[in-house]
Amino acid sequence: MAQPNSFILKKALFFSFFLMTFSHSYCQQTLKGKIIDSENGTPIASVTIKNSQNNKIVISNTLGEFEVQESGIYQFIKIGYQEKNEPLNSGFTIIQLELNPSNLKEIIVTANHIPQKLKKSNTTIDIITPKDMERGNTTNVMDVLNRVPSVFMQSGSLNTNKISIRGIGSRNLYGTSKIRAYFQDIPLTSGSGETTIEDFELGSISRMEIIKGAGSSIYGAGLGGTIHLIPKNASLNQTDVQSDISFGSFGLMKGVLNINYGATKNSFRAIYSNTHSDGYRDNNEYNRQTFTINSNHFLNNKDDITLLASYVDLKGFIPSSINENDYLNNPKSAAFTWAQSKGYEDSKRGIIGGSWNHHYNSNVKQATSVFASFKEAYEPRPFDILTENTSAIGIRSRILGTFKKLNWTLGGELFKDSYKSRNFENLYQDYPSGTGSVEGDKFSDFKENRSYYNLFFETNYNLSEKMTLSVGFNFNKTSYDLLDRFVSDENPDQTGTYKFKGMLSPKFGVSHIFTDNISVYSNISHGFSPPTTAETLLPDGLINANIKPETGWNLEIGTRSSFINNRLQINLALYKLDVRNLLVARRTGDDQFIGVNAGKTQHNGLELVIKHQWLQQETVSLNQYVSYTLNDFKFKEFVDDGNNFSGNKLTGVPSNLLNTGMDFDTQLGIYTTINYQYVGQIPMTDTNSLFTKDYSLTNIKLGYKHFINKCFKVNAYFGLDNIFNTHYASQILINATGFGGAAPRYYYPGNPTNYYTGINISYMF
Repeated sequence: MAQPNSFILKKALFFSFFLMTFSHSYCQQTLKGKIIDSENGTPIASVTIKNSQNNKIVISNTLGEFEVQESGIYQFIKIGYQEKNEPLNSGFTIIQLELNPSNLKEIIVTANHIPQKLKKSNTTIDIITPKDMERGNTTNVMDVLNRVPSVFMQSGSLNTNKISIRGIGSRNLYGTSKIRAYFQDIPLTSGSGETTIEDFELGSISRMEIIKGAGSSIYGAGLGGTIHLIPKNASLNQTDVQSDISFGSFGLMKGVLNINYGATKNSFRAIYSNTHSDGYRDNNEYNRQTFTINSNHFLNNKDDITLLASYVDLKGFIPSSINENDYLNNPKSAAFTWAQSKGYEDSKRGIIGGSWNHHYNSNVKQATSVFASFKEAYEPRPFDILTENTSAIGIRSRILGTFKKLNWTLGGELFKDSYKSRNFENLYQDYPSGTGSVEGDKFSDFKENRSYYNLFFETNYNLSEKMTLSVGFNFNKTSYDLLDRFVSDENPDQTGTYKFKGMLSPKFGVSHIFTDNISVYSNISHGFSPPTTAETLLPDGLINANIKPETGWNLEIGTRSSFINNRLQINLALYKLDVRNLLVARRTGDDQFIGVNAGKTQHNGLELVIKHQWLQQETVSLNQYVSYTLNDFKFKEFVDDGNNFSGNKLTGVPSNLLNTGMDFDTQLGIYTTINYQYVGQIPMTDTNSLFTKDYSLTNIKLGYKHFINKCFKVNAYFGLDNIFNTHYASQILINATGFGGAAPRYYYPGNPTNYYTGINISYMF
């Protein structure tokens, strides 16, 4: 029987009312989210979140969190970051914002552990952005670092490098020391204080933050400063694949594959690279494969986890340094003994780590990282064959808090590594020419257990809206244990322990914002660098218990300013660094040395950075950058082996450095970048009797970017380095001494004019 029409009408009205009510309540549900830096995962506060339909605005809190009351398309706006439009429909959404390289002073830096705007920092911090890393070739990080004032990287070959900051590290004969480096929160500096960053694939790094000077309250040992490498984070809510293939002079061939998969709260990125070069010089072949994995997992609005792993497989032959005659007349040649022995290094290294961030509330956060690493190396050299095995573990944890006007961090780092080394005779001279290195009898076998711990505390107190005071302390304890595993009547036991006294290093700083465009900062800080285990050994192999760490006080004052609507930016810093107990490498044989404390050095310097947007329109842009370094480094007191070098210029550092360049970009996709570098004279001997000649290098890169469709992008490029074919030494060996009547080998010749070209293809699913 049919129901009455009135009853049906009532049911229809009730059902319609129910749908309208449900729909209204659904549309009015609260949508929550969090905004973070796409590169380092730091929460971004005070972001303007604007509804594109009705222009309603909300602001993110100190944790980067926000709430909106209706779904729709929202615009996320924050000075220092690129604007982004994202749909908000349901659930909890993570929004990643990318840097705006033209306004870095407004971004949040994390190198000092207390996130704050760069313009409020009281320490000299330089930021290397993806734009900076794309200006040249992606094979060697040297050009990237050398654009930063007071940073000077020398490169004898792709696997022979040395970095100094403000003159610290310049006296190290081989490799980089007295400078700390971290990959995310994982130390790249070994227990003996040696650092290697050039092995990492440049394409796996999203940005670098470089602290210059003794930032002791943060990272402990390291007079020169700290290089903080931030890996490319996996991107949320997108899946894409990138491939870069390039080739160039001296048999250069390189391929990079970059895969990213991102969901709402979980993301994964894997980067593989393969690099081959025959090298400009004899015995200069280079092969490297890298694999980097990075994943991010946002468990809830209070917890997130980052997992990171990196593996490098490297084999590089070593041409070594050559004498002046060969440098001038036959720069392609390798050192005779290295060529005859076909010396090389074959190494495999890996690191793995995990970081957990937990927000207890809006005012307190804890960040903890655990990590492990290993390195296996085999290095035939003319005077011996060295095998090395290193394994390390560690943990770094800190609590960050905010209480009214006070921001603080308290934490610690524990690091332990085990280093095993064995030396064998190299019998290459007993075999026909061309045979190369031949392993003979073992003549040494050591195991070293090296450890340190840092306890640190730092606060930033906002005296007013414009003035911030910073106080920090670091306590470090370092020890080495040496076990001699090759003892006989001819080889006395060299086992020993060396523990440094606990080192307390304070830091005091202040910054003041005079206007929105001008800020001034100053700090005084203490730092130190312990000797490497090689420097603690005497000529007979016994440990020198009298050797002391280098210590120093760093005083600096600087300003960050911008004019003409932020189109002109000027950063200036003046500093003075006094170093005591200077560690000197005293030669005992060809390519062999011991360490001794020999005096004091004084480092006075000026750093200047200028960035200017000459033209900034939708169709075309023209930007210029200038970085200048003036060095006045001297031996204040320096007596070594009866020779007095007091008052002489510090060895191994150029008198001044200039880098300038222009970036030209068009809406059509055509772009050009040109770079000019000037390097002043470098003292090569402590007597200052020999200097390198100053030189200039000019590089250019041309390219074309094109979106075939909204998902498919192509970037083709061509570069030319050392356009004018300058003859120069890309690295020098200070205080070289000739043995057996041979001329001293000071010079690593730099590459002549060379090119590279390639294509980058990316596809977003």
